Amino acid sequence: MSHPLKVVTVTLNPALDLTGSLNELVKGTVNLLDSGSLHPAGKGINVAKVLAELGAQVTVTGLLGADNQEAFVHLFESLNINDQFVRVEGATRINVKIVESSGQVSDLNFPGVSVSESQLQQFEDTLLELADSHEIFVIAGSLPRGLTPERCAKWIKQLQEAGKKVFFDSSNGALSAGVEAGPYLIKPNDEELSVLTAATLSSSHDIQQAAEKLQRQGCENVVISLGEKGVLWIEQNGWIKSQPPKMTVVSTVGAGDTLVAGLCWGELQQWPKTQTLSFATALAALAVSQIGVGVADIEQVLAVQNNVQIEQPMERIEK
Repeated sequence: MSHPLKVVTVTLNPALDLTGSLNELVKGTVNLLDSGSLHPAGKGINVAKVLAELGAQVTVTGLLGADNQEAFVHLFESLNINDQFVRVEGATRINVKIVESSGQVSDLNFPGVSVSESQLQQFEDTLLELADSHEIFVIAGSLPRGLTPERCAKWIKQLQEAGKKVFFDSSNGALSAGVEAGPYLIKPNDEELSVLTAATLSSSHDIQQAAEKLQRQGCENVVISLGEKGVLWIEQNGWIKSQPPKMTVVSTVGAGDTLVAGLCWGELQQWPKTQTLSFATALAALAVSQIGVGVADIEQVLAVQNNVQIEQPMERIEK
């Protein structure tokens, strides 16, 4: 194969996800959960897991707490993922996710470890070294204490200027600063898009207008996930839209990360964008019908993909 399917995912603020399910969460009382699981997570790690299961050659890096790294190390070994995480003092945070039978998810996200200048420098050296042998980078998730959005944006800019393709999926200040660095692809949801462009988005026209604004600012691909309403993607030739079949929603945890993994897989395979979008949409649609992130059965993904509708090309709103 002339293009090995090599990719680096970057998780700067990983977490152990403690996920519990119950019928309905009642605040201020004792809630008894029906089931629970504790597993390694963080957006970049979720993306890495899906890509590895699809067959990519994945390297993971970022900043990982040394005190409770065993579950992460075990995951990487079991999926044959190359572990290039920089270890930092302390324990990786635990994030609590409560999933109600209605499909509603309540997240309690803790702040994570604090990182020092020397650790950031060590990570930066690792990242730039990986850039010698990799073309595609996925930088996903929030930032730990000690790392500024501007510093993260600088790394995106360095990679992009070195001719790499950076898929960037974050929120709040990190997303605003990162967008300025012109990543190859961003995947905001409508809420994040509204914050980014300081616009009220009450229609799909508003959403498209806001995304086109970001593309003009230098983000080559802007992908907006609209949940069950599908995915909108603006790229240089205009808009493409996907509509997944109706799925039974079990949990939406990790569906966005799964979508990013699907988009990245299509890029690694050098598929046409319509094929990439239908595959990524199917992957994400299947993700909401299960607990936990991963591709159990590729045949199932392909069956869902057959029922994804693609509309294209759709004209830009603003010529």
